[in-house]
Amino acid sequence: MRQALNAWYAARGWKPFVFQREVWTAVRRGESGLLHATTGAGKTYAVWLAALQAFAAQHPGKSAGLAAPLTVLWLTPMRALAADTVRALQAPLESLHAACPDVATWSVGARTGDTPSAERSAQTRRLPSVLVTTPESLTLLLSRADAQDSLRSLRMVVVDEWHELMGNKRGVQVQLALARLKAWHGAAHDGPERSPSNPALTVWGMSATLGNLQQAMLALLGPASAGTLVQGKVPKKLVIDSLLPATTARFPWGGHLGLTMLPQVVEEISRSRTTLVFTNTRSQSEIWYQALLQAKPEWAGLIALHHGSLDRGVREWVEHGLKNGELRAVVCTSSLDLGVDFLPVERVLQIGSPKGVARLLQRAGRSGHAPGRPSRITLVPTHSIEMVEGAAARAAIAGGHIEARSSPEQPLDVLVQHLVTVALGGGFVPEDLFAEVRGTSAYAGLSRESWDWCLAFVSRGGPSLAAYPDYRRVVPDDAGIWRVPDARLARRHRMNIGTIVSDASMSVQYLGGARIGSVEESFAARMKPGDCFMFGGRLLELVYIREMTVWVRRASGKRPAVPRWNGGRMPLSTTLADAVVQQLALASEGRYDTPELRRLRPLLDIQQQWSALPTPQTLLAEVLKTREGWHLFLYPFAGRHVHLGLASLIAWRAAEHAPRTFSMAVNDYGFELLCAQEIDWPRLLPQVLQTGPLQPALDGADAPGSAASHALLHEVLQSLNAGELAQRRFREIARVSGLIFQGYPGEKRSNKQLQASSSLFWEVFKKYDPANRLLQQAEQELLAQELDIDRLQASLARMQSQHLVLQPLARPTPFAFPLMVERFREQLSNESVAERIARMVQQLEAAAGLPAGSGARPAGSAVNAAVQAAQVLQALPFGQEAPQAPGSRPAPVSRRKPLRVRRTP
Repeated sequence: MRQALNAWYAARGWKPFVFQREVWTAVRRGESGLLHATTGAGKTYAVWLAALQAFAAQHPGKSAGLAAPLTVLWLTPMRALAADTVRALQAPLESLHAACPDVATWSVGARTGDTPSAERSAQTRRLPSVLVTTPESLTLLLSRADAQDSLRSLRMVVVDEWHELMGNKRGVQVQLALARLKAWHGAAHDGPERSPSNPALTVWGMSATLGNLQQAMLALLGPASAGTLVQGKVPKKLVIDSLLPATTARFPWGGHLGLTMLPQVVEEISRSRTTLVFTNTRSQSEIWYQALLQAKPEWAGLIALHHGSLDRGVREWVEHGLKNGELRAVVCTSSLDLGVDFLPVERVLQIGSPKGVARLLQRAGRSGHAPGRPSRITLVPTHSIEMVEGAAARAAIAGGHIEARSSPEQPLDVLVQHLVTVALGGGFVPEDLFAEVRGTSAYAGLSRESWDWCLAFVSRGGPSLAAYPDYRRVVPDDAGIWRVPDARLARRHRMNIGTIVSDASMSVQYLGGARIGSVEESFAARMKPGDCFMFGGRLLELVYIREMTVWVRRASGKRPAVPRWNGGRMPLSTTLADAVVQQLALASEGRYDTPELRRLRPLLDIQQQWSALPTPQTLLAEVLKTREGWHLFLYPFAGRHVHLGLASLIAWRAAEHAPRTFSMAVNDYGFELLCAQEIDWPRLLPQVLQTGPLQPALDGADAPGSAASHALLHEVLQSLNAGELAQRRFREIARVSGLIFQGYPGEKRSNKQLQASSSLFWEVFKKYDPANRLLQQAEQELLAQELDIDRLQASLARMQSQHLVLQPLARPTPFAFPLMVERFREQLSNESVAERIARMVQQLEAAAGLPAGSGARPAGSAVNAAVQAAQVLQALPFGQEAPQAPGSRPAPVSRRKPLRVRRTP
């Protein structure tokens, strides 16, 4: 067997890397572990050939022409990866079968939401030797009554792209599934027949972008499990550079560059065989795709668009074109982030900030996706200050700094779902399952009280739902085995398995024609017949909406809107933010050693002349008096989520002794507080920044000696009106835990229906079951995810240790101006915002004077105010959470009020 696989390697001119041999040896010994190696280094064959060497010979002969039974489960986070993985796994099998005729044939198949029903039926009768599947489809398998028998022959589980799953509830779902499989495997092989040749279930994870490898391995294998960590240190050239604008705007704002970089992007695409153009949101991908087509009409059919809302057939066509080298460029989102093997891709362009080092590395790895080939990613800034991030990312990678991932702790909604799944998959004994669940990293600290609450919740819905039969989902039978008593409830549960929660979507379909994809209901609901929108690179006109389907026809000559999708804004990671501050510190010392810093020097010079630059040792605060009131600008560089919490907390404390109302704005670099009443910030700010460590209690238990911590936690929640925010989190929890049934196929429920249902449960629990632990979970998730409470705690501690530099201003600085624009956007229409931005930029440029030896536009430019306002209006969509197409009229949305904090003592 080993000789056959070595011959297959040699036939391709390959030579196994050291890390691949290490994995092969570890798997032969029955060891589990984590493989961490650069993208394109050969992780897949390291683990796959290890499985073949270890397990293929254990299925001799070809009795009755049957393939070997299910032996390997290969988990992938995305359905798009499944087909690519199947092709990669099939590659060595033909040679293996020819060289080893006495070994049973191995078959490879996929089971995802895209698998045809005929293939699913065949798999129900007999699973392939290797099954490539997703966490959701694996959970569905575990819910089958014959699941234990079907999976009895399983010997190995591989979790691909573990970094993508580890930090969210899907990763917890994987942990619980692995615990179930290990328990079944242990039961099947306990006893005298157990031997070194029949070891425990082998589990391997693979990743290329993890900063905390030991913790990641423990999260995968369980805290009590020993594991082998293999790091593939294969030399690979990585080029990270920036596409710099011809001139530097000294007073920028989010997205101000708009499409001004388009000519340079077109030129870079022209120089490469195939390029991936990544954007951070689906809306931006639509805008850039259309802009490229308008700039180069002859590229029609040679460039394509790819994002998760497009129809599967469209996405598969694009992926096939990439693989075959038929496309010059593809504008895409995170839908192509992960390990699909597109060998023709030579270049990656990243539009806007990648927001994190790991994401940058992941996207860079889509180019040169093979050992020995260089990877190159070029950052295309949408904001002048983003240019610093290119230099910062290079420095962080050179220093080996990559973001750590952590597993969610004790999400009870996932556990409740798992209890029903296990009850369907043969039933469970509570004591045995309790021990099994506590063997996972996510639930290692699960208390008996929380476990008993979950059992009570699935058996009768808790005290407030006990009278409703639909919530008696799991009950013990005469033998004490907990099972699902109702076939209807079983069907409902299987239809709603999973932890991926998104807003209700509507299908987009041509009148009498094909389906194009889907848009979120919140966008479609704001449109009326005759409105036009850009989707899938096409200009479409809404005809009517019926039964959760948006019926459209092609349109032309009208100004379109661009669909909005929630979840597009990612905060700047701590690792990248710290690297940015380090670069600013170099600039403050006069060290402009990188192309990015040199190009940004005109802006940084003005920032230093009028105020100062942040450094790791200093906390920069700026105060300004305008006609609007008293402004505070603070720059912790902690990401927008943390800045929202910090701004709310500081405003809350500042209003402690006098009624005050604040407006606030945040971005990734800092935040602004504006009050109409005079505030002595030089005296007040050092006081409101003083605080102890923040340690939210988990599982309802008080942390020892944490009275001050809990007081501060209460303060943060009060300052944010956290009840409304927690209720929004509860909607997702209610869906995952099975409180809300989202409907059978073809019976989609609208977002309003789901929201009304979750609101009803929220109110019932608050009134009649206030100790309901799902309510507590909603608050904890608010803190952990929307406010990033751990990072907020660390930021507060760091801010206390820094020297506070408080600068009074005569006018907004280059760092303060973007925050003011964020606030304008919340208060004014696009046209009013554009006029105000243009006017302020002219005034600030006049005050700044001519930049020394730079390409920045001087004050008194010949461009008149009307033209500048029109240019600003064109660029506004590129910094908005829900952008419009350039030059379009705003979609009919209600005007949002500025975020305010008011406190009366």
